[in-house]
Amino acid sequence: MRAPIGDFPQAVAAPDCLDELVRPVAEAVRHWRGSVPAEQIVYVDTDPQWADTATFVEHYGRELLEQSANCVVVAGKRGGESRLAACLVLSTTRVDVNGVVRRRLDARKASFAPMDVATGETGMEYGGITPIGLPESWPVLVDSAVVDLPYVLVGSGRRRGKLLVPGKAFAELPGAVVVDGLGV
Repeated sequence: MRAPIGDFPQAVAAPDCLDELVRPVAEAVRHWRGSVPAEQIVYVDTDPQWADTATFVEHYGRELLEQSANCVVVAGKRGGESRLAACLVLSTTRVDVNGVVRRRLDARKASFAPMDVATGETGMEYGGITPIGLPESWPVLVDSAVVDLPYVLVGSGRRRGKLLVPGKAFAELPGAVVVDGLGV
């Protein structure tokens, strides 16, 4: 199979390589629902030393920068209660945590979740968190610019490997809310 974006030596439909994915991501692909067929989600094996966006595009191709998205876990707090959510924005932007996210979560304060919380609650590796396979009770805030792309490069749940996903598939994830201006 040829990757729909980028120049990767090997690309495999995600349902055909579930053993390469962490459990929550593999389960989400196995039980995929939505208008985009699971076979259109593509796994590409990549070296974990190049997992961070900046080094990744230097190594695998600068054109991927405009087609990459980052998923971050945020914690919104109000009245002693904390609520986790995920945010997916283009890698050329940053999440508007104290504006858009705080208001969306109806929180008095919002911040990035600590690494141990993010990895513990998602079952994914830090630096590889993806919106596919997150807890279904979480809001998944997706910047509208991500949804508009034909394919988006995101984490696979591990630092090794990435997923290439049609942008519109993110709008159909459990808990997904498409938000204009989430990435600034």
